[in-house]
Amino acid sequence: MKTFPNLRSLMAALILSATLAAGAKTIEVNLTALGVKPDTQKSQTLNLRRAITKAMSRQNPGDTLLMHLAPGTYHFSPAKELRRTLFISNHDQDNPKNVGIELNSCTNIILDGNGADLRFDGRMLPIVMTATTDCQLRNLSIDFTNPQISQVTILNNDTIRGIITYRPAEYVKYRITTDSTLIAYGNGWEQQPIVGIAFDPRTRHMIYNTSDINVGTTSVTPLPDGSLQAPWRDPRLPAGTIVAMRSYARPCPAIFIDESRDIALTNVTVHYAEGMGLLAQNTCNIALNGFNVSLRGDTDPRYFTTQADATHFSGCSGTITSIGGLYEAMMDDAINVHGTYLKLTSRIDDNTFEAAYQHPQTYGFRWANPGDSVAVISSPTMDIAQTPLTIASITPVDQPTVSGAKLFRIRFNETVDISIDPDRGSFGFENLTATPSVRFADNTIRNNRARGALFSTPRPVMVENNLFDHTSGSAILLCGDCNGWYETGACRNVTIRSNRFINALTNLFQFTNAVISIYPEIPDLLGQHGYFHSGITIVDNHFDTFDAPLLYAKSVDGLLFRHNTLSTNHDFPPLHWNRSQILLHRVTNAAIDPVTNPASN
Repeated sequence: MKTFPNLRSLMAALILSATLAAGAKTIEVNLTALGVKPDTQKSQTLNLRRAITKAMSRQNPGDTLLMHLAPGTYHFSPAKELRRTLFISNHDQDNPKNVGIELNSCTNIILDGNGADLRFDGRMLPIVMTATTDCQLRNLSIDFTNPQISQVTILNNDTIRGIITYRPAEYVKYRITTDSTLIAYGNGWEQQPIVGIAFDPRTRHMIYNTSDINVGTTSVTPLPDGSLQAPWRDPRLPAGTIVAMRSYARPCPAIFIDESRDIALTNVTVHYAEGMGLLAQNTCNIALNGFNVSLRGDTDPRYFTTQADATHFSGCSGTITSIGGLYEAMMDDAINVHGTYLKLTSRIDDNTFEAAYQHPQTYGFRWANPGDSVAVISSPTMDIAQTPLTIASITPVDQPTVSGAKLFRIRFNETVDISIDPDRGSFGFENLTATPSVRFADNTIRNNRARGALFSTPRPVMVENNLFDHTSGSAILLCGDCNGWYETGACRNVTIRSNRFINALTNLFQFTNAVISIYPEIPDLLGQHGYFHSGITIVDNHFDTFDAPLLYAKSVDGLLFRHNTLSTNHDFPPLHWNRSQILLHRVTNAAIDPVTNPASN
């Protein structure tokens, strides 16, 4: 029989694959035996790097490498050998960044902390996973010895004179400058806190109707007992109030996953990060099981966790799951799933365009690959101007490689309508291929700033059996914005069922028009021809609230709201401008049943 070369190659590859599978094994490595020491103040950054490199050298193709840390506390400090240039979505693009633990270009890796408590110093990115496949992190926690959020306790509030006396927490390092400004500092960083979040010390809830508050860090007077006094007028802050004072900086998440596939995080807890707890971009299939962004229990002296979102997924694909997590006390949302619109800047010809990242915290990483499907969006109306288009080629314009690039030249296989031209209007490109399905289930979200869960993806989203407890803003937001944040896009199949919502909307934040807020940013709603979101089902949920608005929806085709129940309470005075339980703007094909059991408790 004649064997063709391509068939011969295929047979050889199959034989090799079968041989590797038959001989594949799990290699277990004790990292302590390779020099990584717990329960010492000495930094383990370079020890762990050497140990991981050594362990990986023992791995053959097809093997699973299981690396164990011994239980205990490990300290990590910045090391010049692990400074990396990393462009991270929705974070400050200040480079290079100090990495603590790096897993790069590896396959079939498991890092098991066995309960290890990882403590980081200064301004660091604790864990980076880039170009990894089939990798797991499990049984470990991440924290910082000196967080950039400066927690203080209000000792006295003289509302008549507008002077507050407060005491910084013990961990806070600070100095008072010659011009009487409070400067917090740590290893390699210093900053003046300019804004704060106020917490009730009895409940750990954000204080009602405070949102982001100004803080007294100028004209500061040190007092003999170690407390500080400053001009600071805010009658909403009684003695005993805890204030998390901070800046708006977000240089690094706790865990960064980039250009990877089939990643699992199990029993991993983030206690603090100066950015988000987890940021994943351009990654396919991420499973979070018992992933937490949380305090160290009910007696933790801190009242805050991360500086921004607990988890955030940008330009990902496949399936994202978050099951059984605790997300609390973070300075932004529990989860945000979205892509990024590029703004059309130039039409070169009927197939070729230039388009750019717009937000200053989002650029410098891959936006698409050849073969990806793209929709063109009219920014003012958020209507689809043309779809689908298929990318033939995409290259950076302002940088030699994708790293750091803002501007791309994109050539499509199809001819693009002549109306799609920056001289004729404002348009955004949406990558429809880089969109995931999501399951967000059995999680608890509580006592945080801003909102609970945000979703902007056309693929199926299931939100079920979660507890949203005092999320301060909306519990769930379905968004989409091609004008400010440039976060895509339209939801096409969302189910929100069997969740409990307790006292959302104690504070007012962006896009928070009801407990469930379907709020795409559409500057010209009257000029819109189609509908942005579609296929949204909200069933079997329970609302426990002091205020009126339960559901707000804008620009939706297909909305079902049924079998939802309500308990009203008097925990707070009604606050929201929206006095309607259900408020719809430009919604069609809606089936809305009234909530049941409306009696007050």
